[in-house]
Amino acid sequence: MGLENFMGDSIVTTTIDEVVKWGRRHSLWPMPFGTACCAIEYMSTVSSVFDVSRFGAELIRFSPRQADLLIVAGTITFKQAPILKRIYDQMPEPKWVISMGACASSGGFYDNYCTVQGIDQIIPVDVYIAGCPPRPEAVIDATIKIQELIHTEGSEFTGGRSRGAKIYIGDDKEMLAKAGTNK
Repeated sequence: MGLENFMGDSIVTTTIDEVVKWGRRHSLWPMPFGTACCAIEYMSTVSSVFDVSRFGAELIRFSPRQADLLIVAGTITFKQAPILKRIYDQMPEPKWVISMGACASSGGFYDNYCTVQGIDQIIPVDVYIAGCPPRPEAVIDATIKIQELIHTEGSEFTGGRSRGAKIYIGDDKEMLAKAGTNK
């Protein structure tokens, strides 16, 4: 009739750091910055067919002050670059970035004077997704990679996190080789 019989196996010991990471991992609030075809594909990703709510990323925010995951989907021009930087700076810490598609990751087939050849010239990118446009399954895979990154990295309680994890998803070897080398 001791405490063991009363409580059973319902006690879990953990650290506050693990609890915070678990909460962040399962409650991502993405903000799409869509400028082209990839934004249309992102809309199908968040539809009921693919059910991203099972990964905790169903609450789409269109205010950077309420989001912790920025999904850049489409071509970014040099005129849009300061806007993207300002949106990234307005997001609260901790924040993560997914570069969706060939245009956001490496400029795509727009190799000209007005197109940024990869958004990593502007902001740090954690996950690159290859494709033109990438399939919804690749976006879901990128969300899972962000969740794994949140689980393995430190939080503000244990010394912070690094920027730009550079995780690559997809089969386009040429785009993936070009992405992330624009420093």
